[in-house]
Amino acid sequence: MALSKKPVTGMKDILPEEMQIRDYVISVIKETYGKFGFLSIETPGVENIQNLSNRQGGENEKLIFKILKRGEKLNLAEAESEKDLVDGGLRYDLTVPLVRFYSNHANELPSPFKALQMGNVWRAERPQRGRYRQFMQCDIDIFGEPSNLAEIELILATSSTLGKLGFQNFHIRLNDRRILKAMAAYSGFAEESYDNVFIILDKMDKIGLEGVEAELLAGGFGKECVDKYLALFKEMEGAKDGLCFLLDKLGDVLEAEIINSLQEIMESVKATQSSEFSIIFDPTLVRGMSYYTGPIFEVAMPEFGGSCGGGGRYDKMVGNFTGKDVPACGFSIGFERIILLLLEKGFKVPSQPDKIAYLLEKGLPKEELCQIIAKAQKERGEGKQVLIVRMNKNKKFQKEQLSKEGYTDFQEFYKNPLK
Repeated sequence: MALSKKPVTGMKDILPEEMQIRDYVISVIKETYGKFGFLSIETPGVENIQNLSNRQGGENEKLIFKILKRGEKLNLAEAESEKDLVDGGLRYDLTVPLVRFYSNHANELPSPFKALQMGNVWRAERPQRGRYRQFMQCDIDIFGEPSNLAEIELILATSSTLGKLGFQNFHIRLNDRRILKAMAAYSGFAEESYDNVFIILDKMDKIGLEGVEAELLAGGFGKECVDKYLALFKEMEGAKDGLCFLLDKLGDVLEAEIINSLQEIMESVKATQSSEFSIIFDPTLVRGMSYYTGPIFEVAMPEFGGSCGGGGRYDKMVGNFTGKDVPACGFSIGFERIILLLLEKGFKVPSQPDKIAYLLEKGLPKEELCQIIAKAQKERGEGKQVLIVRMNKNKKFQKEQLSKEGYTDFQEFYKNPLK
């Protein structure tokens, strides 16, 4: 039986044209984030299964690619549960491995520590446009900074990077998990039901206010609580300032410091006077990860019709590893979705070196071949890109194909110079 030529479902081969764009985007990301003081690190693609299954990864924990124990540790005959079979898994995001990394190396790292991490992650989910089972993530995180300076730096670094890649008119949506909880408490929902309420609220942009109302009632929540909850969103639509409205409306269930902090983040970011993006307060923003403890944010791209990145504060995660909480905040760019949008736009990598193709007729004498290679090496040393290939019979078609790859200068070498 012939072997399969196609990649595994939800994963893809990357052709040279796309790879060139990916390499360029990675270089822009690293250069821009580097100017903000972020330091590159790397963690393994495989993580301890207990770290991945710690009930903080939300729905992603249902999507783990699990790895069987190896050698003598794997005893299928005596296994009574999954714990007897599995000890590792492919990471579903970069945050859990990063927190483990920081917990293990904190004494060797500066404080605050600004980390940049890029790498593939894996999720066993249904593939769709811009969503794969293996995909690249790009995260920046700050450990040890308790103030909202961390959020401001993360938002500015991310928006600066997107601006350098040519994106405009995108929005940074901002909210706070503590505001979500305060709104739920004010409305009378039981604390243990908050996560279920938020899961439904997170569908607001797809099913609207009426759809959220229907799902909350179908979920068994009392009509009085649901009406009071949704009334907050309706009243906010007519309010001049949603944050001030909530501060007045929610009273004792919402601390003024939370509102003041979000206002400071928004005002500081707006002070950059960048025309490429806007930052807005969005009370419907939830973010799926239960490890978030404070401000949360997302990048909304009109051309994609959804999120192209997000993050937030997670001050309790390090404590799960060390027993001592450390302030932490991160932002992840939707790398694959950005690449998709650039490809759909027909993006071309700027400032490429001159691309020269040497077409060599078969049978060139050894002495001439050595001279040609020496010439190519000299031009490469001058910063040019030189491709040396054998000349095809259909030279016209060969040049057309090379032109599509960006080659603009063709030099032909024959064994008989008179040609």
